[in-house]
Formats: sequence, C-alpha cells, structure tokens
Amino acid sequence: MTDENINNEDVKSQMIFNKPPIIHFQKPQPDIQESEITAEQLEQQPDEIIPISEPSLEIIPTAHISDESVKSVREIIHEKRPEIVAIELDFARYRSLMDQKNGVQREAEFNLKETLKSSNLIVTIVTALLSHMQAKMGEEVGVKPGSEMMEAIEIAKEVNADVALIDRGLQTTLKRTINAMTFREKISFGWEILKSLFIMDDADEEEFREEIEELKQDDMIQEAMGYFKEATPGGYNALVHERDAYMAYYLKSLEDKNVVAVVGAGHKSGIKEYLENPETIPPIAEIDHVKESKYSITQIILALIPIIFVLLFIGAYINGVNIQGGIINYLIFAGGGAFLGSILSGSKIQSALVGLIAAPITVLHPLLAAGWFSGIAEGKLRHVSMHDLTAFPSCESFKELWQNKLFRVIIVVLGTNIGTTIGFLLSVNDVLMPYLHAILGI
Repeated sequence: MTDENINNEDVKSQMIFNKPPIIHFQKPQPDIQESEITAEQLEQQPDEIIPISEPSLEIIPTAHISDESVKSVREIIHEKRPEIVAIELDFARYRSLMDQKNGVQREAEFNLKETLKSSNLIVTIVTALLSHMQAKMGEEVGVKPGSEMMEAIEIAKEVNADVALIDRGLQTTLKRTINAMTFREKISFGWEILKSLFIMDDADEEEFREEIEELKQDDMIQEAMGYFKEATPGGYNALVHERDAYMAYYLKSLEDKNVVAVVGAGHKSGIKEYLENPETIPPIAEIDHVKESKYSITQIILALIPIIFVLLFIGAYINGVNIQGGIINYLIFAGGGAFLGSILSGSKIQSALVGLIAAPITVLHPLLAAGWFSGIAEGKLRHVSMHDLTAFPSCESFKELWQNKLFRVIIVVLGTNIGTTIGFLLSVNDVLMPYLHAILGI
C-alpha cells in the first residue's frame, strides 16, 4: 500500500459524519386490548413488515413529475424493505408536503421588510417562478410535483422504515446559487425560466411525458448537466455539486443501515462519486451557510457613486459655480423619476410620494433603495399577508398575479427603482456633466 493510500485511509477514519434529521413514525395502536382479540381477528390482521437490518444502499433516480418514478419508488422500497428511506427534502419542504396532504394551513408570521430585501426578494421571485413552472409541467403529465417523495414517505410507513431528510434547505440553496452567478448568468437564467413558462403551454402531452422519462437516462442526464454547467459554472456548483456533497455526507452517516435513497436523477452520479471518495466531501458547515459579504465589488462601486457625486458638487462650488440650481434639478430628476416609476407600476399615491422623498437620499446611500421604501408603504396600504406569499407561486395568469397583493408590491419596488435610476442618469447628463466640465475646464 502506498503512502498516499495510507494517508487517504487515515483521513477517512478521522472524518465524522453526523446523521440527518430522521422522522420516526408511530405504529398505529389497535382500538381493543390485546386480550380481547379473538383468534379470527388475529388471523385477519396483516403480518407486520420487518425491515431487513443489513448495511446496504439503493439509490432510486427520479424525475420529480414522473408517474413512472412514483411506481419505481413504490416497488423498490417494498422489495428492499429498508430500515431508512432517505429523501431529497429538507424539513421545511417535508412539512409543506405533509401539510398539503393533510389539508393543514399554518399561521406563519409574515415580515414584509425582510421579504423586500434585495437578496430575499430575488429568492422569492425565483422560488415562485420555479414552483409555477414545476406545477405547470406536472399538470401536463398529470403528476403533482413531489409525488415521488410523498410516495416514498407513505411506503416507508408501510414497511416500518424511518425517513431521513438529506437535502439542504431550499432558501440556502437558492441564495448560494444566485450569489455564485455572474450578472449575465442571472439575466440568462431568469430569461430561460420565463421562456419555459410559455413554451410549456404549447407542448404535446404525450411527447412531454416521453421527454421527462428520457431525462432519467444516464446519457441524457449527463448532457443536460453538462449544458447547465457550461451556462453557469457557479450556479451549477451551488445547485447541483454542493447538494451532491450534502446528500452524500448524510448517506455516509447511514452506511451501517439498510437505506433506500430517493433523489433526482441528476444527483445520482455525483452522490456515488462522493461516497466512493468520502475524503472529498467538504465540511457540511461550509456548504450550509450563506456568506454575507461586507465588501463586495458591487458594493464598493455603489459606495463610490455618492462619493463622486458629492465631490463634484463641492468641486463645482469651489470653482465658483452656482450649485443651487443643480441641486434642485437633481431633486426633481431623482424624486420625479421615483414618483413616476411608482405610479406607472400601479402604486397608490401615498407610496409614490414616499418614493419621491426617499429617492434623492437613497441614490447617495449604497445600501438603500427608494423602491424598498415605497414597497413597504404599498404593502402596508394593501395589507399584504402570508396568504399572498403562499398564493404567489400558484397564480396561473397575469390577471391572477395582478390580483396578488405581494406581486403588486414587488412591481412597485421594481418600478420605483427603475424610475429612480432613469432620473439619476438624466441628472448625470444635465447636472453633473456640466459641473465636471467646469471643474476640469473643458
């Protein structure tokens, strides 16, 4: 054995793999005492299924809206009789699925200010678009999204297996994916999602079913994953590669159990590669954390804008230029742009006035945006609630979206910010450039 092999074995033996969240199901208790059960009733009772206790791992690759995947999950779990069924869900999504199944509606606290923060707002929009797209695809093939995971949970109960939740939280995944993308990749990604929403309406149902099943084939998966990786390397790493490592980490912790894992087909090869080389699995804390950079390049550039802006006014004043008119014009351009942008986005007059007042100040502050203020005002006036957030992904048409209060607030935020930006750019041309010429003497 080479020194390299010895070192790898040492690394493997030193690594500690913590177990994932595990759901234990209570076995149903009979309504009558055991002493009261007759021989005939005892014969009629089904034999209890005992899980097979031997180290084993079976990975079932699925398509999330495939009827064939649901059948495959059912058959393999019954055949393998595992101790644990591991599924590609985190606790939040697991609870959401169970709530949908049981008709439970939870009263959750809704924080509009947090939702409208730039990073959270992007995640909210992307989540809604992806949920809507998956729901539309599910309608095309007659399979509700998440059906294979729900089937895995139900069959796990039948065979007396526990359920392990091995996926990373959706919010963390989306934030890390968005943060890893370049600006161009984000625009391209958003455009592709929007296009897919309209293309699906014209898709032939039978042809679409066949395409879904084909995507579970290894060669098709590799082709699709290769395209995604080429289109957005950073996004691919966060959305696919990191989750492969995350799920492999938890599956490694269950290697002494008989496990059936139900995961998306695109993750199978990556998970297997990590399990075969566990020393390459990164620390779980590193890939389960959203890093909030204090000094990103974007923030530095944004911080320089107001500094340059103020220096130009000071320089013009020192050079004897009357800046009073320039300041008034700046206030008119920035505030007026925000006001018009807000009004054209369908806001109430009060929200537009808030944007008008906030815009001249927020342009000079790299961490603030006029749209955030007008959005908060609009949300208060429209009484946006958790119901609007949960209903957002379910909207089927633009008319339904327009009736959703949260969507109206988001449009106001975007409209106000666009109007502010246009107004600021106009002020650059009509106010700041003349000052620059005066200072430089050109």
